[in-house]
Amino acid sequence: MRLLLLACLRAQTGNATTAGRLRDHLEAVGHICSLKDAFGYENPSEIANLISAEKFEAALAIHLYKAGRLLQGSRIPFGIIFGGTDINEDVKHEEKHRVMGAVLEEARFAVAFTEKMKQLAAAEWPDARNKIYIQTQGIMTTPSATFNWKRFLQNAGIPQDAENLRLFLLICGLRRIKDPLYLVDIFSEWHRREPHIHLVIIGPAYTKRFENELEWKINLEQVDTQFTSEVNEKVNRTPGVHLLQEIPQDDLHAAVKRCFAVVNSSISEGMSAAILEAMDLDVPVLARNIPGNAAIIQHKVTGLLFTDPQEFVQLSKSLMNDPTLEREIVTKAKAYVKKHHSWDCEREAYQNLVLRLQ
Repeated sequence: MRLLLLACLRAQTGNATTAGRLRDHLEAVGHICSLKDAFGYENPSEIANLISAEKFEAALAIHLYKAGRLLQGSRIPFGIIFGGTDINEDVKHEEKHRVMGAVLEEARFAVAFTEKMKQLAAAEWPDARNKIYIQTQGIMTTPSATFNWKRFLQNAGIPQDAENLRLFLLICGLRRIKDPLYLVDIFSEWHRREPHIHLVIIGPAYTKRFENELEWKINLEQVDTQFTSEVNEKVNRTPGVHLLQEIPQDDLHAAVKRCFAVVNSSISEGMSAAILEAMDLDVPVLARNIPGNAAIIQHKVTGLLFTDPQEFVQLSKSLMNDPTLEREIVTKAKAYVKKHHSWDCEREAYQNLVLRLQ
């Protein structure tokens, strides 16, 4: 089939990574997939013209509102993959809620990353319950063997001769929903007392395939320039906190392996691939205690969940001072990802689901 895959492809969202992975899954069984950025279209009529011009036979949309709204009244069958902020945040807005309900009614199926996400959606649109499937994100990590750690530290402005370096990595786009400044002040206070402690905030990874596509290059622009400026200004005057641009996925995975821990401070999450990738790479995770994170982290078993910045520091210190706890968490987290986030299982699930669009 000729498939339209509609998603928010700008670099600051996890939807882009998911879209690229789904395209690979579907093209592996002979489908022709065309990725299009939802932000490039204003309304359903523009997508209808695109469908006619490129002779698409079916469509998949990642994010019930941002992408799904463009498929309203579509002449071709389509499925929806919930993004996270659609179910966690957009449902609070009356007009968006109405639009998403209409889109879900037309969709052949919808996919939720977690049982919790399915239940939230089903509570809003009870008639859609039976068409919502649960499929966790599939994870595959590929750390680069040629990654230059010294250059990474140099780019971040971290002294390479620092003894007992403890580097925490926050992987996120500079978006308010990701709250990248949440831990900055307390981290800087901690750094002043213990100069070997550093926090690096880095943009999400991009893949080589996207890097070579014009549409992806266009969307590497900053999403919220005002907020980006706020983050840059804050970080520039905060010792112990560093900001880096996106790097290729293989290099990011290699950087994760060299860090002490990966951090997530988001206000809302669907399912964080960065958390799951850290687990797969044998690196402990400290994440803000929100539903999306609590769905994939069992506190003090597969990771650590904090409710405020002070608890973050407390839990971090306990992890640093207890190598046994660190080993136990890393081992159980790796086993969890292997069991519940199989890349092969995700591939098979979407290859089967797309048959419902024939």
